[in-house]
Amino acid sequence: MSGAETRETVAPRRRSWLAMLPVLLFAGLAGIFLYQLLSGHNPQEIPSVLIGKPAPKTVLPPLAGATAADGTPMPGLDLSAPGDGRPVLVNVFASWCGPCREEHPILMRLARDPRFRLVAINYKDKPANAAGFLAGLGNPYAAIGVDEKGSATIDWGVYGVPETFLVGTDGTILWKQTGPFSEEAVTSGLIPAVEAALKSKS
Repeated sequence: MSGAETRETVAPRRRSWLAMLPVLLFAGLAGIFLYQLLSGHNPQEIPSVLIGKPAPKTVLPPLAGATAADGTPMPGLDLSAPGDGRPVLVNVFASWCGPCREEHPILMRLARDPRFRLVAINYKDKPANAAGFLAGLGNPYAAIGVDEKGSATIDWGVYGVPETFLVGTDGTILWKQTGPFSEEAVTSGLIPAVEAALKSKS
């Protein structure tokens, strides 16, 4: 067999293998999706390497234009300071985020729970838009820190919004919600985590 014949034989094989590559990739992704679907695993319950580790001591400036229920300016976020003895629920949100709007009524209700303090990091947002978002839907937060460039949330491992972290009274990250809160996530995830945090404190 000449060198020319060898090249002619190898080239079609290489082309057919490359043509099959997208099909193989699709089959692999479909298999993963099917496994997740049939396993009953909640894709929002993504484990975080930060759970069980100290929360970042995030300090961020306040959101201009945002006010508390009594009309006073909303304070910025300071997680380096001692807390008030309650766990802290840190919600990462943005006005441009559709799922953030979806979960907002649940956050408004959670803000009335006296067992924890709800605070926020405003992520890669324009302050005026974020303030308008809260003015229209209500402000559930006790403090809001602005992370306009998204640099502070890198320490939290945030790769999308919304994300929410429960931080214990000792400053340890106890639980994480990826994606918007649902009623099920609150009852089966957040509330048991809060109760366990309070029980371990007593």
